[in-house]
Amino acid sequence: MVARRYNVSGRVQGVGFRNYVERAAEKIGVHGYVRNRRDGRVEVFAMGTPEQLKEMRAALEKGPMMSRVDGVAEEPDTVEAKYLGNFGIEFTVE
Repeated sequence: MVARRYNVSGRVQGVGFRNYVERAAEKIGVHGYVRNRRDGRVEVFAMGTPEQLKEMRAALEKGPMMSRVDGVAEEPDTVEAKYLGNFGIEFTVE
């Protein structure tokens, strides 16, 4: 299992993006969370196999119908045991 942090920019707030990500994560089988950032981006922390994370990134690049994804920044992160077994929506940060 590996972990990645994604920051998605574009028109990604107020368009159902977090709910879309939560559903995609459950379908793909990754663990972690999604949350809005005060700078207008959406942050996604995801843990899974490299194949699952590749599929997750593709879902983030697509986004829901009303969104417009301008970019997905990706960086490696550390697996956090407290997120194993679920994927949820967290409160806005920064």
